[in-house]
Amino acid sequence: MKWLKFSLKVGKTITCEEWTLEAYCVRCKTKREMKDPQPGYNKAGRPVTTGFCPVCGTKMTRIGATEAHVGLNPVPQPETRRNGKLVIVESPAKAKTVGRFLGKGYTVKASVGHVRDLLRSELSVDIENDFRPKYRVPNEKRAVVKEIKALAKAAEEVYLATDPDREGEAIAWHLLEAAEIDPRIAKRVVFHEITQPAIQEAFSHPRGIDMNLVNAQQGRRVLDRLVGYSLSPLLWEKVRSRLSAGRVQSVALRLVVEREREIESFVPQEYWTIQAEFLPEGLQQSFMARLVRINEQEVQLSSEAETQAVVIRLEQARYHIARIKRGERRRRPSAPFITSTLQQEASRRLGFTPRRTMMIAQQLYEGLDVGEGGATGLITYMRTDSTNVSELAQREARDYIRQVFGEAFLPPSPPHYRTRAVAAQEAHEAIRPTSVFRVPEKLKPYLTAEQFKLYQLIWQRFVASQMESAILDTLAVEVEGKYEDQVYLFRASGSSVRFPGFLVLYEEARDEDQRGGEDEENVRIPTGIQEGQLQRLMRVLPEQHFTQPPPRYTEAALVQALEEYGVGRPSTYAPILSTIQERGYVVRENKRLIPTETGRLVNDLLVQHFPEIVDIGFTARMEEDLDEIASGQRAWTEVIRAFYDSFAPQVKKAQAEIPVSKMDLEPVGRDCPQCGHPLVIRYGRYGKFISCSNFPTCRYTEPWLEKLGITCPEDGGELVIRKTRRGRVFYGCANYPQCQFTSWKRPLPVPCPACGGLLVEVNKREAQCLRCNETFLLEKIGEKTAESA
Repeated sequence: MKWLKFSLKVGKTITCEEWTLEAYCVRCKTKREMKDPQPGYNKAGRPVTTGFCPVCGTKMTRIGATEAHVGLNPVPQPETRRNGKLVIVESPAKAKTVGRFLGKGYTVKASVGHVRDLLRSELSVDIENDFRPKYRVPNEKRAVVKEIKALAKAAEEVYLATDPDREGEAIAWHLLEAAEIDPRIAKRVVFHEITQPAIQEAFSHPRGIDMNLVNAQQGRRVLDRLVGYSLSPLLWEKVRSRLSAGRVQSVALRLVVEREREIESFVPQEYWTIQAEFLPEGLQQSFMARLVRINEQEVQLSSEAETQAVVIRLEQARYHIARIKRGERRRRPSAPFITSTLQQEASRRLGFTPRRTMMIAQQLYEGLDVGEGGATGLITYMRTDSTNVSELAQREARDYIRQVFGEAFLPPSPPHYRTRAVAAQEAHEAIRPTSVFRVPEKLKPYLTAEQFKLYQLIWQRFVASQMESAILDTLAVEVEGKYEDQVYLFRASGSSVRFPGFLVLYEEARDEDQRGGEDEENVRIPTGIQEGQLQRLMRVLPEQHFTQPPPRYTEAALVQALEEYGVGRPSTYAPILSTIQERGYVVRENKRLIPTETGRLVNDLLVQHFPEIVDIGFTARMEEDLDEIASGQRAWTEVIRAFYDSFAPQVKKAQAEIPVSKMDLEPVGRDCPQCGHPLVIRYGRYGKFISCSNFPTCRYTEPWLEKLGITCPEDGGELVIRKTRRGRVFYGCANYPQCQFTSWKRPLPVPCPACGGLLVEVNKREAQCLRCNETFLLEKIGEKTAESA
């Protein structure tokens, strides 16, 4: 385009004296210099220039502003008549439930999650321009955005009803931007449960988009992109391709690796305990007590010889009850669930992974048909860190407890629980049923087995949290023995339930690692005992122990640790655990998380060269900074700048200092049956698998089969560990599908003592033969194995 001269006259009429403009001629099928170009605007109000082809005379149009448009205003177009109300939610299931409650006059559409994100192919963050993010609508979402854009243009009002958290707020803002929704007609509505009263309340009090929440989410996204796109290429270059490092996932990996090293370096220490059985004078029932003090000193026995010397003296001592202490203990119910505690309890009780728990909870939240004339939301929003409960829900729970259990089980006033999570969003509610009168048993016919189990867990926990405390009668007995100048003190404690309270409905589960121990003893102490009463020593029971290393993390325990340290937020726990497993940094065996060699190498590299990134305290402080952005106290660009100014030099230094230690993929020892390249071991979402080293050209894969060293009882093949699609472990023959043998119970290497058949582990105490069905104690089988060895 060549501009020579143009002038403006009064009334903003353009006089084009000499200027040229090229445009495409549809008849000549080529670009030509436009004849008599005239600037103007089309019906949509966009700047265009029209003219004619100098060769064939066809009308030509070129879209876009030119210098000739300066001072011109588009001709005002009559506004399109708008009618109806458009509601945008995130999922089709949620759209169906919300649409049912809103009724006629509302069109409810689902964005199906995020509609805009940073480009995957590049950093998409303009560091020089104040970290400005470069967003793009993914190809798979363009049709969705186009449809929403068309509906929004015709709607009288547009309600952005995405989820009630920072991510939901950000999705609402991205919808506004990507679909070019007129801000004057856009309204933000938030509800924590999908029920008719909650939706009516939300739609009667709409608000604008909270840019503080949006900016907190933008800050998190940009921060994670800067870390990921800086560290991941380093790992590809120095260690192995297809690796990644993330701001929060690296901290979780560090916790797992450090726990594994604690276990490996642990040196067991021998110690002994002594228990004794006493029979009170004049009574028929005996009881057990533990030796706790010798001459006012705590018992510390470290060898068998030392213990036997004490036992000899104990057998000659005379005993009497020195003290009886009776008391009362009140046991309060646990708080209703938040995201982390739901994931932990579902893992302990139901064996669900956090990812599976959140998937099922999402279904319960979005709504299911339970015979009430359409889909109904069954629980409140499942991503929350607040134990807050609405007054309405508390009143309903108290009505239910009064009707079903009686006044005695109702506390004088509704209980309030203190939120443990750091910087919890108290405006949110705890996870609870939308109505306690939807009793799990009534809904069972309408729910899948998984949905029922999780709903029942949430329902029981919430109702129990609103009930009266349990009252326990406690009894502690101290038995004193004397032999020469030695004084021995034994102690026994027990408790009995005087009033069950919430325990009639629910009791919190605990990890196996937390069970047992002296605090958990509950000895049955005979009635009729008195202080000063003589005791007859029936037997002394010394027992050898060894100190145990700290247990490996379960997924539930790792979520608990992340929450306690203030690392991550409710929406991130499940993705963190999935990511470190999908990347092959951690494997899950028997519910325990074990780091792989790759995971150790990546962790060590990050700890050495990027100590801040994997520092728990630093990561927790970053979460606090994001919370300050959400509350409007800080600008998100300020937080990112403070981080990046120290992070960028570390990346540059690491690039120069980290040696290349390329890890070759572990070969299997066989060639690919499709292309002949060697087969190698890789890690994926479900753990180890075998694939072709020529990936991605060749995409051959096969499952990794871990052999047990046990022969299949049907065809003599090797028994191996397998997993279902949902990750459940079972055992089968390596010759599948030719051999169909499978077992949910773990096979044992010892043959059946009765018939020689295959033994499987029934529980922690017993084994059973699959051939003759006889059962045997595992300890007896272990003794026979030792004898044969």
